[in-house]
Amino acid sequence: MPEEEPSVNISSLLTLAVVSFFVIRWFLKRDGDGGDGSGRSRARGAIDPAQVEQISQMFPQLSTRDIMWDLQRNGGNVAATTERILTGRGLETPPPSFQPQVAIPQASTPAAQTAAASAASKSEGQDLISRYNLGGKVATDGAETTQSSPSSGWSQNKEERQRILQKRRDDMILAARKRMEQKVQGSV
Repeated sequence: MPEEEPSVNISSLLTLAVVSFFVIRWFLKRDGDGGDGSGRSRARGAIDPAQVEQISQMFPQLSTRDIMWDLQRNGGNVAATTERILTGRGLETPPPSFQPQVAIPQASTPAAQTAAASAASKSEGQDLISRYNLGGKVATDGAETTQSSPSSGWSQNKEERQRILQKRRDDMILAARKRMEQKVQGSV
């Protein structure tokens, strides 16, 4: 008598289909793509402006409204929003009815104003020559900068590396100034 091969019956096929359905549904829900999420997103509350600022600094091409919509949809998870952008899926455009609720932190507002004021005062009327105290080197017209070039190797001494990098910065600033002066003289 020949041996019977195991066969697949209807009950095992139905069980496989149901389990596959729930597994696939679980994977799709985990990404946050399933459903409109409007019931859950309204209960989540306000969006942290620091998170919006963090993402907009990483991806300046995105609008803050799109970032706020995605953060509200995924519960304020910056990592999920960043991952969505980096994988190339992009962010969904928010519906016209979306009105973001932004939490305004009270403690960081004066700090932001003082930082903006100090940056504005620093940039007013101060050039690189005065900022890095290169007035004496401008007077000598850079004659000594071309004579003593630093070694091309990377030093193990921290102070030596700092000195070399500062000298390179100074040389670049002076060379740019010299090129600009030649350009101005050439156009006159």
